[in-house]
Amino acid sequence: MRKQKAEAVGTLLHQFLREEGLETPYNEYLLVQSWPEVMGQGIARYTADVQIRNRVLYVRLTSSVVRAELMAGRTQLVHRLNNHVGAQVIERIIFS
Repeated sequence: MRKQKAEAVGTLLHQFLREEGLETPYNEYLLVQSWPEVMGQGIARYTADVQIRNRVLYVRLTSSVVRAELMAGRTQLVHRLNNHVGAQVIERIIFS
C-alpha cells in the first residue's frame, strides 16, 4: 500500500532542523566548513581560525597582505559565503 503524502528526505530533514531550532547552527557550521572551498586553497593556507558569533564571521589570518586584500572586498565576500550556504548566515566579517 502506498502512502499518499510521500516527501523527500531532504525536505523532511530541513523541516526537522527548523522545528528543533537547529537550522541556524547547522548553516553556521556549513559556512565555516565552506571557507576553504569558497576562498580557495591559497587564502585557506593563511587562515588560522574561522568562527561565527552573533551573525559576524571572525577570521584570523597569518598574513597582513592577505588581510588587507580581503578587507577591501568584505561586502562581496559576505554575499558569496551566504549564497554558497543558501541562507543569510552572516551580516559582516571581521579580519584579525
